[in-house]
Amino acid sequence: MSSTTTILITGATGAIGGALAKRYAATGTHLILHGRRQDALDTLAQRCRNQSASVDTSHADLTRATALSNWLDAVCAVQVPDIVIACAGKNTHPAAPCELEPLTDVQALLDINLQTPIAMAQHLAPRMRARGTGQLVFISSLAAWHGLPTSPTYSASKAGIKAYAEGLRGWLKPCGIGVTVVMPGYVTSPMCHAMPGPKPWEWSPERAARVIQRGISANRARIAFPFWLSLGTHWLAILPAEISQWLLRRLGFDRMEEMPDD
Repeated sequence: MSSTTTILITGATGAIGGALAKRYAATGTHLILHGRRQDALDTLAQRCRNQSASVDTSHADLTRATALSNWLDAVCAVQVPDIVIACAGKNTHPAAPCELEPLTDVQALLDINLQTPIAMAQHLAPRMRARGTGQLVFISSLAAWHGLPTSPTYSASKAGIKAYAEGLRGWLKPCGIGVTVVMPGYVTSPMCHAMPGPKPWEWSPERAARVIQRGISANRARIAFPFWLSLGTHWLAILPAEISQWLLRRLGFDRMEEMPDD
């Protein structure tokens, strides 16, 4: 058995993915980093190599079934990853009050936020099962508890991946495969800043990565943070819908004023 731990991270050029790559980078770790921005990916890879990790990179199109399959087949031909963290994702929101998100944006978001991580599990779980070990980590959001008026499709995608991960955990546990769903609140990033509405208890990517890494190490079913926002959003799912929606309006989650021009 190899003494090297192989960790695959998609969305590595994003805030959380990049912070996780830096935390895992160490002697005895082989990182497989995927990102869309080649320059940022190369810089991150070099940073991780400076921390004594070995690194491979990819910018394959994860939303194209053939490209995704070919990439994962090539990865597994060398070594089936021990931990797979599906961080790649995007957000979209309505452009103006009472307007729906453009359907093309909706479809693109669902492709990367929901269909891609499910497709990755389809490819990787059988190989992990054959080996008898492995861990799949899916990035959801606290928005999975109750849809945000300003981000309905994003909320739906995160609710979907949360439900999928929770179901998969119970199904794969007897096979020796751990499944963890991560439910972050607001983490400082360009995507976070582009979201309209207030951003209470915003965390740095580094703080989020520390909590996520600890949770993965403990094979926790759910990693949700920060505590008070997690508690509050969980209650939105429990309360009657009219009360939850009233609270969201009172807190400003139905307003577009804070949306940046770009």
